[in-house]
Amino acid sequence: MLFAQRRGTAWRALPLVAAVVAGLMLSPVGQDQASAAPGPSFTNPAVGVPNSADPTLVQYNGNYYYVATTWSSDVVMRRSSTIAGLKSAPEQLVLRTGGTQMWAPHLEMVGSRWYLYYSVEMSGAPRRTHVAESAGSDPMGPYTYRGVVNLMPDNGWAIDASLLKLNGALYMTFSAFHGDGLQSLYIAPMASPVQTSAFGSRISAPTLAWERQDGAVNEGSFALQRGGRTFLTYSASHCNGPNYKLGTLEYRGGDPLAQGSWTKFTNPIFQRNDANGVFGPGHHSFFTSPDGTETWIAYHANSSASQGCGTTRTTRVQKISWNADGTPNLGVPVSTSTVLQGPSGETGGPSRVHIRNRHSALCLDDYNFVTTPGAEVRQWTCNDLAVQDWYLRSVGDGYYEIRNGHSNLCLDNKDFATAPGSVVQQWTCNGLAVQQWRITSVGGGYSTLTNRHSGLCLDDYNFGTAPGAEVRQWTCNGNNAQQWTTL
Repeated sequence: MLFAQRRGTAWRALPLVAAVVAGLMLSPVGQDQASAAPGPSFTNPAVGVPNSADPTLVQYNGNYYYVATTWSSDVVMRRSSTIAGLKSAPEQLVLRTGGTQMWAPHLEMVGSRWYLYYSVEMSGAPRRTHVAESAGSDPMGPYTYRGVVNLMPDNGWAIDASLLKLNGALYMTFSAFHGDGLQSLYIAPMASPVQTSAFGSRISAPTLAWERQDGAVNEGSFALQRGGRTFLTYSASHCNGPNYKLGTLEYRGGDPLAQGSWTKFTNPIFQRNDANGVFGPGHHSFFTSPDGTETWIAYHANSSASQGCGTTRTTRVQKISWNADGTPNLGVPVSTSTVLQGPSGETGGPSRVHIRNRHSALCLDDYNFVTTPGAEVRQWTCNDLAVQDWYLRSVGDGYYEIRNGHSNLCLDNKDFATAPGSVVQQWTCNGLAVQQWRITSVGGGYSTLTNRHSGLCLDDYNFGTAPGAEVRQWTCNGNNAQQWTTL
């Protein structure tokens, strides 16, 4: 029997499908398609503090992928099949930037690769835009660092980069300081997703009164394209105050590098709403619903007028609409008590992950392909087989049911034990506390898994490192044998 030989061989399943993705995934359109049922309801914030400012949220192959400022040198990512599940989705480390601090990571797909752009300060040097490239079509990576995107002369300050595909060419929009001292919007032509063909030129300066509150700023640009029209939305005024907001440029033809080719809307399109308790909404991205019929915005905002540019900002999401003249209508930022229906076409299903131990570097595994209640759980060399597929379904309060993709059984605290060394097994999913696990981030993309009934942590028992290493529960102690990452 094939499965009986598996533990003595190095056999691996070959990937069945190679994802082929064409074009640049920038511009949510969603026209002339039948809509599906809405996803599970949720309330804002979609992601809470602290890693929740300057968000980019993309939807790809039925999952959402989320990155934001981390206030460290690392980029971490969340993945969820629903917006409702994003809040409690574990963070996974995808890139160590090596900088002093990283801001505003931005995720874009070009062809079949993902590109992660981020602003970073290297030991007091000017903040510049760097880029990393994925090895394949998985937004979670792995990523390879591709260097600095040279956007301004003399290694100049350039932040908040995002891509724009226009007239068959690729451009990068970003924020930089002009000779007049104004932090402005720039655009640069790209020879490739990682290299410019010329320095940037200014297309917008903060000259209107509503762009100059608490400081004159244009930054955080993001393209929105629909019906053959191109809008470049951006953040205006300074984030230190409650009047940080969104404005819009529209491309009206001609050379995209010329300021005269862009027309600025006279008024902001998204700003504070005191009645709803939302202040300083800005630095945003747009994404489509899974069925392609809806466009949504992800942005950060504060809940108090006295809060500014720090870790108080949280990520909010809401659906946008379109005016009769074809311009975007973002509405008003909703309150955190407003219940929203999830984007159309969300399955509401659990997220599929592999669970790897930090100490052993082995993956949690349905040992010997067993499908009956009581099946063993061990660690094994990470592979592509369904025995290492685990489906995480939120049961509330930060706890998850963890079900194996091969056995369809749930990770279980055997016999309701509570003593260190208690055995874990797989059992028929039943919703009891012995099958509920709290996922708690410990940083660096790793988390602990704590059983709700026993209060013990999932543990690489006796620090095993060989395939077949045992997994048990033990008193939570924070060491690497109790730290797990999702792949």
